[in-house]
Amino acid sequence: MGLLIVLLLIWLAFVVIGFVVKGLFWLVIIGAVLFVATGIVGFIKREALGRR
Repeated sequence: MGLLIVLLLIWLAFVVIGFVVKGLFWLVIIGAVLFVATGIVGFIKREALGRR
């Protein structure tokens, strides 16, 4: 669970840096996609562990 939180914080930092630094809009896109993907994976794993 700790790794998931760290990854979400890293992706969020990418999004913020992409917004702050002009010309790095691609970093916003990559950060947002990875943030959502990590959240989905975490949600699926949490649901799988909860059913046991």
